[in-house]
Amino acid sequence: MVQQEPDNEKTGHYRNRNDSSAAEARELRERAIKAVWFCTALTAILAIVFIILFLVRDSLPVVRDIGIVPFLTGTDWYPSGDPPVYGIAVLVIGTVLVTLGAMALAVPLSIGCAIYIAELAPLTVKNIVKPAIELLAGIPSVVYGFFGLIVLTDFIRVTFDVPSGETWLAGSILLAIMALPTIISISEDAISMVPSEYKEGSLAIGATRWQTISQVLVPGALSGITAAIILGFGRAIGETMAVMMVTGNAAIIPNPVWNVLSPVRTLTGTLGIEMGEVAVGSDHYAALFGVAVVLLAITLLVNSAAVLILNSIRERQSGRHSRKKRTIMTGKVWDQIRRPALIGEFLLLAVFLFVALPAHAALLITAGIIAGYCLRNLLDAKQAERIAFTLIIAAAAIVLLILAVILQDIIVHGLSAISWEFLTEGPKDLGRAGGIFPAIIGTFCLVTGAILFALPLGVGAAIYLIEYTKEGRITRLIRITVDLLNGTPSIVFGLFGLAFLVYFLNFGVSLLAGQVTLGLMVLPTIIRATEEALRTIPGSLREGSLALGATRWQTIWRVVLPPAVPGIVTGTILSIGRAAGETAPIMFTAVVFSQRYLTASVFEPVMALPYHLFILATNVPGSSTNKYGTALVLLLLVIGIYSVAIYVRSHFAKKMRG
Repeated sequence: MVQQEPDNEKTGHYRNRNDSSAAEARELRERAIKAVWFCTALTAILAIVFIILFLVRDSLPVVRDIGIVPFLTGTDWYPSGDPPVYGIAVLVIGTVLVTLGAMALAVPLSIGCAIYIAELAPLTVKNIVKPAIELLAGIPSVVYGFFGLIVLTDFIRVTFDVPSGETWLAGSILLAIMALPTIISISEDAISMVPSEYKEGSLAIGATRWQTISQVLVPGALSGITAAIILGFGRAIGETMAVMMVTGNAAIIPNPVWNVLSPVRTLTGTLGIEMGEVAVGSDHYAALFGVAVVLLAITLLVNSAAVLILNSIRERQSGRHSRKKRTIMTGKVWDQIRRPALIGEFLLLAVFLFVALPAHAALLITAGIIAGYCLRNLLDAKQAERIAFTLIIAAAAIVLLILAVILQDIIVHGLSAISWEFLTEGPKDLGRAGGIFPAIIGTFCLVTGAILFALPLGVGAAIYLIEYTKEGRITRLIRITVDLLNGTPSIVFGLFGLAFLVYFLNFGVSLLAGQVTLGLMVLPTIIRATEEALRTIPGSLREGSLALGATRWQTIWRVVLPPAVPGIVTGTILSIGRAAGETAPIMFTAVVFSQRYLTASVFEPVMALPYHLFILATNVPGSSTNKYGTALVLLLLVIGIYSVAIYVRSHFAKKMRG
């Protein structure tokens, strides 16, 4: 039997055609996937553009009817007057005063605590102190406000014998506490990243540990510390709930202007108080959106400055400047600003002491500070080191004491309210009795929807930025908008949700509007966390996969993403914690105070724990037990979520080291 040879030319022709078709299909699929991730990356740009667009659109009547100059420079804010007056200078002054007071208190404590964690704390202590400070960052702002309203304002009222403790001083103290974690965390990272040879060289030539810290490490970390302070400043400016609950909300300029026991009103507090009662389309409505535009502009400028400084640090660390040049320039800058910075900090502190304390007490403390500064040159190096380390340890102890006092007050008073009925029943008698079950379920629904909205967009944007594109104009623009979105105050997200989702898209005050608003708010956190997770994956793994014939998407899906999952999960958990504790973004878009039945539709409003606590604390007398119970449940929920994130991060960090 004769076997026929196959027609090699013909079969080869079909094989080549099939291979070509498969290659074209694969290339088309890869382009489609890249286009999808590019669209997700554009979400951040679209979000910030839409926020600015709708805020400006709804504030334009201010420019037309009032005039931009009278609006910005007027010192009277009387929306209910006849005629109404809208001048926001008094609100800007109140915001600046409260924020400066907060920085005067927070900066020395934060830097001292950061130095302690980075240089003095034993490893076992560091592993306790650092997570504790991160938990301080996780406490919801409404819980801070509740603590300030119940405990801090009463302490100020009794101590200084004033009619009300709701004052500029109360707002500054509370904002200082809230800014501590941001400044401490970034400052500690900056100090830890100073090259170890600087420290070793200083110690080798006979400098003490304190001389090394003060003359080498702190100057070397100056850019990072500056960025930390600026970010803390931006955090304080954009805070709404806590400030609104403790500052008295009187639209007046303190007389004299340094009177910290005077009530004040801030930009954010004005938005939180008045937006819920204003008629849509009125001059008052437009004026409030004008306030939001000014607030957004201030926070974007502040946060942009911090981002520029942090980017400069990253560039220097990447080797664009020599270490010698960096050391010389850092030393020059430190020499130029150290003395003015110390003088400015001292003057701010002195003003606070003389206004807030009896004259003789303030005089004694101020004299002691001046004497200590003058006598420091009379001390030898070891004595100066002991005094400095004592103050640094005291700063860390004060920060931990603040955390302990807040937790102790809420836990001790809140435990009596916790029962099965409290956790499983609805509210009764305006929240004075009954439980918080609908608020728990509403919070869960809001957070779940926000994460389902933000997670695919955030992960997709990070994949595009890291895996599909090199550094260029579009990439820089996306990262800038992500940073700006991250620095946008939560109350601005709430106003955007009100204007765009509730009114323009006609969602109404609903679960869906709240979910999208919260999703936009946590989107930058997910993008950043995913980017950092993807950067930790060695490039050799990608190259090996591509060399074996895998496509880019197959490489990302099967090689890059699996080991990056822990970092993505950590960012997601942190986002869940933030979304669960926010009040300002949902108070105009999603929530009601009391609801007998659980929400059956995403187009209906819901109850939520943060808003329920806010109304109980500010509008329902005689609800002390349920207030503390609600605060405790919310606190445990958010701290529990952050604790899981810290554990996941620590677990996988140990696994990577092992």
